[in-house]
Amino acid sequence: MSTIAIPKADTALYDYPKYWAECYGTADFLPVTRAEMDALGWDSCDIIIVSGDAYVDQPSFGMAVIGRLLEAQGFRVGIIPQPDWHTKDSFTVLGRPNLFFGVTAGNMDSMINRYTADRKPRSDDAYTPGGQGGARPDRSSLVYCQRCREAFADVPIVLGGIEASLRRIAHYDYWQDSVRRSILLDAGADILLYGNAERAIVDIAHRLSLGEAIETMTDVRGTAFIRRDTPEGIDEIDSTRIDRPGRIDRIVNPYINTRDMDDCERQRRNARQFGLDENGARIVELTLPHRLDRSKTVIRLPSFEKVRNDKVLYAHANRVLHLETNPGNARALVQQHAGRDIWLNPPPIPLTTREMDYVFGMPYQRVPHPVYAGSKIPAWEMIRFSVNIMRGCFGGCTFCSITEHEGRIIQNRSQQSILNEIEDIRDRVPGFTGVISDLGGPTANMYRIACRSREIEAACRKPSCVYPGICHNLNTDHSALTQLYRKARGLKGIKKILIASGLRYDLAVEDPEYVKELVTHHVGGYLKIAPEHTERGPLSKMMKPGIGSFNRFRQLFEKYSKEAGKEQYLIPYFIAAHPGTTDEDMLNLALWLKHNGFRADQVQAFYPSPLATATAMYQTGRNPLRKVSYKSATVAAVKDPAQRTLHKAFLRYHDPDNWPLLREALTRMGRADLIGDARHQLIPGHQPDDNSAYRSPRRKNSASAHQRRTRGKKILTQHTGLPPRTQR
Repeated sequence: MSTIAIPKADTALYDYPKYWAECYGTADFLPVTRAEMDALGWDSCDIIIVSGDAYVDQPSFGMAVIGRLLEAQGFRVGIIPQPDWHTKDSFTVLGRPNLFFGVTAGNMDSMINRYTADRKPRSDDAYTPGGQGGARPDRSSLVYCQRCREAFADVPIVLGGIEASLRRIAHYDYWQDSVRRSILLDAGADILLYGNAERAIVDIAHRLSLGEAIETMTDVRGTAFIRRDTPEGIDEIDSTRIDRPGRIDRIVNPYINTRDMDDCERQRRNARQFGLDENGARIVELTLPHRLDRSKTVIRLPSFEKVRNDKVLYAHANRVLHLETNPGNARALVQQHAGRDIWLNPPPIPLTTREMDYVFGMPYQRVPHPVYAGSKIPAWEMIRFSVNIMRGCFGGCTFCSITEHEGRIIQNRSQQSILNEIEDIRDRVPGFTGVISDLGGPTANMYRIACRSREIEAACRKPSCVYPGICHNLNTDHSALTQLYRKARGLKGIKKILIASGLRYDLAVEDPEYVKELVTHHVGGYLKIAPEHTERGPLSKMMKPGIGSFNRFRQLFEKYSKEAGKEQYLIPYFIAAHPGTTDEDMLNLALWLKHNGFRADQVQAFYPSPLATATAMYQTGRNPLRKVSYKSATVAAVKDPAQRTLHKAFLRYHDPDNWPLLREALTRMGRADLIGDARHQLIPGHQPDDNSAYRSPRRKNSASAHQRRTRGKKILTQHTGLPPRTQR
């Protein structure tokens, strides 16, 4: 039996021959002005990156990673951060790029950055100096690409970043409440890079530098582009319909007159009719299946026009997309948009540990560009003492976008690379007091955890390695991470190493030694984890473990905290209004919270991000985790604003502002027995005069306060009536 493995890249990131401009050396900061270019001796930039974020030269900021990587390839890279999008002038400040514009909305989708889960405009932007809102437009990727085209019509545009990744094919847009076509068409870019784009961007840059036209680059993994037809030599699998007919019985020829045949002929014909030979033996026709070469196969999804108008087909297309996310076996996808095909090549090949070290070992200054002197950038302030040790997540949570962007294969840095970065922070980052605020990644304890078999991993098509239970092929040994923690806190000048990233507690309990290490040395009084819910219904739609896993972790946490002589607390996070959640589910969660003494101050309502599986549930009422049909079971989506408010109120049962709403709901649900002052009851029957029983530190931003300010008003965005933002 032949085996397969995740394919390897033809050329490692560090093995490309350097571009001729390497002779200019390394810039202290990638230039954002012509004056900086002049100081470097540049007459032009080879590549200009346009971003919706302020420029922070730190490996948690996408423009810095891509910019420094391209610089290491020998290219002269300039950055236009947060340009004034009202005219093309801001897009010409560095002149005409020799090779291409690289466009990104920034580290976040611009709509998620701008609006809350209730579609309310945010007043701030963490990626902007001073936290000021309004520094980027809605749908920034579209606007920036259009302005780049206006500035220099003949310059190729390479679109990337999370906003582009999550909108690479037809997708549900929560803010417009409709299905939008691929962002590539609206942006007018030449090619779109999705996921971790290091391999793709380096390959494209070098090929452009050699004179290759960008429209010919159709073989790069992790890219999307426009084409008119399927090329020769490609097998196309039609997945545009789900109403395939069943078995059709053979039709008897009605024009044969059997009375004109002799007995022998009648017997022969009857035998053939029923698949028998002349001796009465059944004829079995063996047809050897044709195994298609996945590298030369494309799956045709239902067209944009179909998924826009047919929710079941949208759910089907979403299911196919998520089944094709493993770089070891994923096939290309194609989706028609008004006669043009959006072609998605398979996901990028994961970076090796050596390549990850190469990317994180670039000469980052680790601080914002000097142009922001005197202004704080909240996003950088939050992570400037943190270290990312890996990428990716195999959890598969349906509401999360990590799989669509970073992938399900864990990409690890070496211990030495991580320790070097900690020392770099210690020695160079202003304000460091000896505390690393986070040593983690998308999921802190997935470092060095992978399938026991590379062949099985490459062939696997499961959306999660840990749901409904931990796969028996998954190695849950945390010893590499435990060793890393010990070495990190042993470094000179390091007082404390904290873990603030998401923690997969169902994995952690498989290695109690790791939990002991974590609890004893790396918890700063509080540890945030995310069970998300307690009830089976919503958990099954989230692909999250049952609350029993949380309880087992909690027992270990409390045990080891006590042994260490520390008073420490778990802070569990929960999601309100997730698809598949009923009012009764939220009531049971509220009762669980009260029984366990938890009072959620900050409440997260479900946020339908583009392409997420849970978003497809929300939009279509179908469950793409199972085969989708017009007769498949429906999923209740919490769309009504009043019901969403109620679900959040259950999470904050302790807030007197929510008691009138909860009393009404409990009475309607036949649970008035939970109203009163007894221990088993959820809320009291009386209302305090001044609401002094509870005061949230986030009161001014609470949902109820906003409702009082906006009661009776239509929810507005820039596309539905919000006034234009003030020009800077």
